[in-house]
Amino acid sequence: MKKPLILTIVSFVLTLASCGGTPASSSSEPAKKYFSLWNECSSLTALKNYVEDVTNEKSKNFIPVEDRIATFDMDGTFVGELYPTYFEYNMLEYRVLEDPTYKDKAPADVVQVAQNIRDFVREGTKLPDHFDMVHAYAAAKAYSGMSIAEFDAYVKNYAKNTPNGFTGMTFATSFYKPMLEVFDYLEDYKFTYYVVSGSDRFICRALVDSLGIPSNRVIGMDVTLKASNQGEADGVDYTMKPEEYLVRTEELIIKNLKTNKVKQITQEIGKVPVLSFGNSSGDSAMHNYCLGNKTYKSDAFMLVADDDVRDHANLAEGARRQKIWEESNYHVISMKNDFKTIYGDGVEKVDFKF
Repeated sequence: MKKPLILTIVSFVLTLASCGGTPASSSSEPAKKYFSLWNECSSLTALKNYVEDVTNEKSKNFIPVEDRIATFDMDGTFVGELYPTYFEYNMLEYRVLEDPTYKDKAPADVVQVAQNIRDFVREGTKLPDHFDMVHAYAAAKAYSGMSIAEFDAYVKNYAKNTPNGFTGMTFATSFYKPMLEVFDYLEDYKFTYYVVSGSDRFICRALVDSLGIPSNRVIGMDVTLKASNQGEADGVDYTMKPEEYLVRTEELIIKNLKTNKVKQITQEIGKVPVLSFGNSSGDSAMHNYCLGNKTYKSDAFMLVADDDVRDHANLAEGARRQKIWEESNYHVISMKNDFKTIYGDGVEKVDFKF
């Protein structure tokens, strides 16, 4: 006996939704609107065209739900680079030069790194060569001995501060609001997105916790962890007790930049992404890995900090980067031209105060 026509149609719609097609809405509900904080622009058009293509079962470029993997850098991609530098640089400067519980205990080399950051921000002094690694080793030392819970609380407590040069927000709320709409959009189209940052993994977890991003989808710089009573014993020779907890050590495992991002994506995700979002040369390897996907159509996007009215920006550097990104076949997102807002209503950029 044939099904009534209406049941056949309903069955088709439900099947389409379950297979990862266009998000379905009931006839009584208006279709969900996306990207209210964006201006019409080529980068947004490219993203929507891509997603609509690869989630259409009739398209030759259709990607099954389980392979819809997107990777996002954090600092400067959806979290503000404030003061005007990375959150983890700002926090290290505070930890070493101002925190009364630690500043008198900091080793001389760690103090020097924190002072480098302060001089860079306040005096415009050039940072030492390979400072990303210099900072990574210093940060590993500065937080050594902290439990995972203590460090998480420390990050979140520091993040309650208002970034220098702004009013109306804290570090904890310094998200690029238009980029959060990208998360929402991709989630509705059944993409799984990961944060792949050069910053400390546990800093990233603390900062994105309020966004509901699961901790197992955060990849970052890592230090060695050990059990609280492990001492100098190797992990393969020591059995952790039920009452113990993990603590950070000063041993750096990996600074998650450039090709290290690709290595970590491969080890932790196990699939080549089909979408990639970043803002600096540290993200180019991750983008190129994505664009080299041999199985599925892929795409990559780079933000350019070209808005010196609503945010910190080096316009000459932004223009230089934009040229490189375009030559690399990345879509360029202009924060000045493409975003209706950056941090949302009530946030204002003001003069620095030291």
